[in-house]
Amino acid sequence: MSRSTEILSELIAMPTVSRTPNTALLDRAAELLAAAGATLTRVPYENGRENLYAVIGPADRPAVILSGHTDVVPVEGQAWTKPPFELTREDGRLYGRGTADMKGFVAAAMAAAERAKGRTLKNPLALALSCDEEVGCLGVRPLIEMLKGAPVRPGLVIVGEPTQLAVATGHKGKTSLTAVFRGREGHSALAPLAFNALHLATDFVAALRTRQAEFAERGFRDGDYDVPYTTVHVGTLKGGVALNIVPNHAVMEFEVRALAEDDDVGIIEAIRADAAAIVAAAGDPDASIEITEGNRSPGLATAKTDAAVDFVKRLTGANGTIKVAYATEGGLFAEGLGAPVVVCGPGSMAQGHRPDEFITEDDLARCDTMLDALLERLEAGL
Repeated sequence: MSRSTEILSELIAMPTVSRTPNTALLDRAAELLAAAGATLTRVPYENGRENLYAVIGPADRPAVILSGHTDVVPVEGQAWTKPPFELTREDGRLYGRGTADMKGFVAAAMAAAERAKGRTLKNPLALALSCDEEVGCLGVRPLIEMLKGAPVRPGLVIVGEPTQLAVATGHKGKTSLTAVFRGREGHSALAPLAFNALHLATDFVAALRTRQAEFAERGFRDGDYDVPYTTVHVGTLKGGVALNIVPNHAVMEFEVRALAEDDDVGIIEAIRADAAAIVAAAGDPDASIEITEGNRSPGLATAKTDAAVDFVKRLTGANGTIKVAYATEGGLFAEGLGAPVVVCGPGSMAQGHRPDEFITEDDLARCDTMLDALLERLEAGL
């Protein structure tokens, strides 16, 4: 069993589901990283969740940051045939919740930090281990704020989300929103004398679908994505208490996933204008639509010609680059620190969030090889 697999077995045994404490995992990570000679900083988030920043090497030179989140999604309601919080090795696969997304990379990064002990690094290796990524990239934000005040800016951030070690230079941003619709209740036998909040909501859904059609037909396109344009998605719509009561209230959750080249702020303002026009057309004093913005994670658009991209391609042996459909903490690192960011890690997101999640032993071994190449480059100097 490789050292990365040994560490991964420990991490999987800690059920760090989002919004639950990850202190025990970070305590163990801090113990191993301190033994490797790392300088450690704990950055609290909230309610027993926190981040860990570890640096090995000189503090006055730009670091390469290996970024990974420690939280995982729940397993309830999924038909697991393997114990989700116990690492199972079978036929070249390592099963367990978080093996692919993304404790596999975290384990490999910690093992690399141990191998860095005793080596003279001209540029430091840093690990940024975060919390609550799976619920909107929330926990890492105070860590990034801390790094903004650091005397030395990072030279490169590698976000180790699963790409099967392909080098990803971009992903869409994501903004979650809530719309609250209000009307006027009444008896369903006299429905035209009331004002149905669900009808107002369906008019708004129609407006969102029109916007989506415009993005698909005339919007900016990027063929590196499976869906090459900005998308709008309605996830939930709730309203009404009984069939014979005209509902006076409804709530909808929706999201915008925007290409980095699109103006996500402008898109949301246009959607607000659509809502105002729907209310005006309704002509009823009790009609209203209130839209509130929830969490925003910016997109990532690192230029393929950036020297950092070529640097990581040489580490992995990759010939080209890709872009990924899912959001990562990479957009926040790029926006907050102005550092080049790539997404590159072992495993496949096709296994993420599923029962019997796994990473292959070969993928984890290839990640070890990539990080060994990184240590060599850090010894030589960037």
